[in-house]
Amino acid sequence: MTIEKVIYTARVHTTGGREGASRSSGNHLEMKLSTPGAASDGTNPEQLFAAGWSACFLSSMKIAADKLKIALPTDTAVDAEVDLATKEGGFLLSARLNISAPGLQHDVAEAVVAAAHQRCPYSRATRGNVSVVINVG
Repeated sequence: MTIEKVIYTARVHTTGGREGASRSSGNHLEMKLSTPGAASDGTNPEQLFAAGWSACFLSSMKIAADKLKIALPTDTAVDAEVDLATKEGGFLLSARLNISAPGLQHDVAEAVVAAAHQRCPYSRATRGNVSVVINVG
């Protein structure tokens, strides 16, 4: 893969792993981390991944809808579920993206979602590496 142009670089400093803390350059993001299911006030990497992917996917849907000359409802939402799982002694991720576009015909919503899934960098990065199910409601 050849990169044509870098648009943005996120910089985050993490210490302590899953029980540590992360801080972004410029201190816009500063949080405690915790292991999934732990009784802690921190978030975990799977939640962060789900938040990033759902936000990016919704933005990709907006771009796809524009290109298809479709008015995307303002209350369109993406609920991402990211599973941390095991296989053959190692860890892996699986995911579900649940799309809600109230008022949009189902086949039209599916066309927008399909185009967004091709465009979204998170979808592209996970393709072939993560089991992904997309539900259009």
